[in-house]
Amino acid sequence: MVLALSGCQGVAAGKVTERESCPPEYIVFDEERGEYICTLTGEVVEETIIDTGPEWRAYTPEEKTRRSRVGSPLTHTLPDYGILTTISSYRDASGRKLEARLRIEASRLRRLQAKLRTTTSVEKNIEQAAREINRIVEAMKLPRSVIDNAMMIYRQAAEKGLVRGRSLESMVAAAVYAACRVGRIPISIDRIAEYVKGGRKEVARCYRLIVRELQLRMPIVDPRRYVSRIVSSLRLSPTVERRAAEILAEARRRGLTAGKDPAGLAAAAIYIAALELGDRRTQKEIAGAAGVTEVTVRNRYKELVQKLNIPLPAQ
Repeated sequence: MVLALSGCQGVAAGKVTERESCPPEYIVFDEERGEYICTLTGEVVEETIIDTGPEWRAYTPEEKTRRSRVGSPLTHTLPDYGILTTISSYRDASGRKLEARLRIEASRLRRLQAKLRTTTSVEKNIEQAAREINRIVEAMKLPRSVIDNAMMIYRQAAEKGLVRGRSLESMVAAAVYAACRVGRIPISIDRIAEYVKGGRKEVARCYRLIVRELQLRMPIVDPRRYVSRIVSSLRLSPTVERRAAEILAEARRRGLTAGKDPAGLAAAAIYIAALELGDRRTQKEIAGAAGVTEVTVRNRYKELVQKLNIPLPAQ
């Protein structure tokens, strides 16, 4: 094996010293000794090299994949982080079907393995929560990254004892909402609460508990992220979407968005833009699409019109 080095170095008393240059094509690697040697002068360029590669050889991609012993990455969606082995089939390592006697043994081992995965009450709770989080995320068609983030948040809450005595569904929904906030995904807590029995009030209470006890730093969601979804739901024109984004940008520049519900601000901006461009929708329609109340839309609408001095056509 030829090493492309610019010069030759010698080893004396365990220390590497500078020697006259040696052409790179004369430097080779001795695999048995773990040394780089200059074949021109016979000097050792570097010694005691640690081989970090595998101890086996593979000559095709298929052979490399088959011989590799690297497992899947750790995941928060499993109680054991995916470390334990999963016994899931009645075939051996070569793909051949097992005999009847061995199939019975494999079935017994699989049941035992399932028990070993969840040995404590916290792990059993996390396993139930994982199924519930998957259900909510798939029903809402959220990105798959939300599952891992929500499980990480829920696991921290479970290990801290926050889930004891509280509804599993509500805590799971709160963890999903927190994961969406961390990922800056524009989803309201009202929409997530539709998929659990506890209701919005209970989910909101669990969410505040998680944020407070786990000391999570939630990023501020830009109201403009809600505009596209609301406009698409109401089938408004792209012109209305652009105008609503301009209104929100000006409101943010003047500091009017601090402490306000981003979905309510987006709904009010869309209502104003629709009035200006003659593509009107009622406050009830816009509030329903945004997942907020009519009162919120009305209050934010009046505030934006007054503070930004927006002239509106006669209604």
